[in-house]
Amino acid sequence: MNILLLGSGGRESALAWKIKQSDKVANLYVAPGNAGTHEIATNVNLSATDFPSIKQFALDNKIDMVVVGPEEPLVRGIYDFFQNDPDIKNIPVIGPSKEGAQLEGSKDFAKQFMQRHNIPTARYKSFSLPQLDEAYKFLEELQPPYVLKADGLAAGKGVLIIEDLKEAKAELKEMLQGMFGDASKTVVIEEFLSGIECSVFVLTDGDSYKILPVAKDYKRIGEGDTGPNTGGMGAVSPVSFADDVFMKKVEERIIIPTIEGLKQDKIDYKGFIFLGLISVQGEPMVIEYNVRMGDPETEVVIPLIKSDFVSLLVGVANQNLKNTDLENDDRFAVTIMLVAGGYPGDYEKNKEITGFDNISDSLVFHAGTKLSDGKVLTNGGRVIAVTSYGKTKDEALAISFKNAEKIEFDKKYYRKDIGFDLK
Repeated sequence: MNILLLGSGGRESALAWKIKQSDKVANLYVAPGNAGTHEIATNVNLSATDFPSIKQFALDNKIDMVVVGPEEPLVRGIYDFFQNDPDIKNIPVIGPSKEGAQLEGSKDFAKQFMQRHNIPTARYKSFSLPQLDEAYKFLEELQPPYVLKADGLAAGKGVLIIEDLKEAKAELKEMLQGMFGDASKTVVIEEFLSGIECSVFVLTDGDSYKILPVAKDYKRIGEGDTGPNTGGMGAVSPVSFADDVFMKKVEERIIIPTIEGLKQDKIDYKGFIFLGLISVQGEPMVIEYNVRMGDPETEVVIPLIKSDFVSLLVGVANQNLKNTDLENDDRFAVTIMLVAGGYPGDYEKNKEITGFDNISDSLVFHAGTKLSDGKVLTNGGRVIAVTSYGKTKDEALAISFKNAEKIEFDKKYYRKDIGFDLK
């Protein structure tokens, strides 16, 4: 098979690494890719949202499957673009339809879906700027802290959690007036849920499904989960509290109603469902849906899948996923994200990265990197993910921390407490 993978981050680096292992794959292309995917696949200088160019590339290179990494092409409707074009409609796209992608593209859409299908989530209401006074009244009904979510895509930065009511009102007004551009023209105000979070990943062909390894990521820049939110500073899998009892509740109360709800609503969905969950005194509730694999969770979930990953994707495309086996590794995997100094605020790019040759016993996935004159340079805030296996979480962490020290670039930073809140 010839496979085209869309994206350029750590998630795509891990997906490319796994896809390349399949004996079903003749050629793997990554658009646009990064310095890490360049080592194992053919990078293609195409934007993941340039659908006409992707179509032409797919035809010219006899592409048999398109795997979509990030959310933006899905929300913009790449699945529908292929489905509605007679030249390429026979090329399967792994990812939901444009309507299905609204589970991530619109917080309000997702909340209405959960309410309609009795999926446990926090109490909420949605507001636009003309409803500001009503929004203030709803805030006054809630107990602090106050959760404000931009309805649309805001690159992982559209959620504010605020302790003070006066500050929450001020921030709400700023959001509705364009703090996050069009993404916050509508704001979802939510009841705050107290508990511990995890990420559950489901692969579905629209009918049957497979539950992938569960992970927990760490969003805050500072140790002890302090400071601003980032795209993710590290991840751990498996998650100690997501035991068989908890996961049975997740499957019965959330996964099955989600799959059945998509069918009832006649939403075409063939791809990944990422459930951002919180355990409230042992009871799972949905914080949010995403419609692709998470990052950096992919960097621990994918290495724990022992099965041929392309066989699973073919099962999705052919709608016979239930006939495909999923076997998982019984070890722990952890990833440590090395980030640029100043991230998630202002940071510099084009810093040379060295030390790759000194790494042993870890997988190195590139996130924000590029090649220039034979050198690997930083090209983003999150730069490198160092993933390691271990019989225990602590053993895996020790290996990742050891190797994180060996990779060098100017102002490198990483958290040294990933997994601190898990047994």
